[in-house]
Amino acid sequence: MNTFFQLTRRNLRMFFKDKGMFFSSLITPVILLVLYATFLAKVYKDSFLSALPDGLAIEESLIDATVAGQLISSLLAVSCVTIAFCSNLLMIGDKASGAIRDLTVSPVKRSTLAFSYFTASAASTLIVTFTALALSLVYLSVQGWYLSFLDVVCVALDVLVLTLFGTALSSCIHFFLNTNGQASAVGTIVSAGYGFICGAYMPISNFGAGLQKVLSFLPGTYGTSLVRNHMLRGVFAQMGSVGFPEEVISGIRASIDCDLSFFGHQISIGAMYAVMIGSVLLFAGIFVLFHIVARRKAIR
Repeated sequence: MNTFFQLTRRNLRMFFKDKGMFFSSLITPVILLVLYATFLAKVYKDSFLSALPDGLAIEESLIDATVAGQLISSLLAVSCVTIAFCSNLLMIGDKASGAIRDLTVSPVKRSTLAFSYFTASAASTLIVTFTALALSLVYLSVQGWYLSFLDVVCVALDVLVLTLFGTALSSCIHFFLNTNGQASAVGTIVSAGYGFICGAYMPISNFGAGLQKVLSFLPGTYGTSLVRNHMLRGVFAQMGSVGFPEEVISGIRASIDCDLSFFGHQISIGAMYAVMIGSVLLFAGIFVLFHIVARRKAIR
């Protein structure tokens, strides 16, 4: 256990020693928040207004809160995964520098080495994603605040689970990379495409039926929906209290992926958490298994 803590500490120190990597990861959510608020807010607002029945009056603050909640949930859903690919580069750096050879020839177990990489990457990524969450809540308080304390706790839990998912997924992919150039290429691809396949940029409900079924197999879809549900729960409750018809609220929830179905069966919040936690355990286990198999091949 002491070896694990020492390796994790070493990995964290290496991450924070690279000030460029740390601050670039930290500033990414700020840039995304500005870009989302500048370009996506109007798109979300127009989409929301078009879904309302003609003649239905609604307060401007409630509209702004709905748009902000959808925007922030998209930001967090994407950032928790894409930032993990940016901050989880130490293992590749050790390969490029040759430090990995010193670690693997030592009596350290491969599973311990794998867990130390995973834990350090998760910790460093969580610092950035929770900073993004704090900034997002400040933005939401300006636009319109309808969250309860429980909602905030649930959103924080969503960010934690999504960050662990992004760390586990990036760890599995980075295991096969050997240079920073390869990692940069993979990070660019993930940053460009992940927001679309997880429903952050465009709700899954806007895709064709066949593509919706394909995307329903991807864990990221449920991670995005979790954040949306908790970010907008207070907004939907307020809509009900001011007289919104239930069918209108249900239509809005379905249009922005708060209500997801898997081949006709609606997915509950508990099932979404089960999918995300199961995915974290699966990818983390695969990452550890990769290290163990590599060790056995090296011995042979």
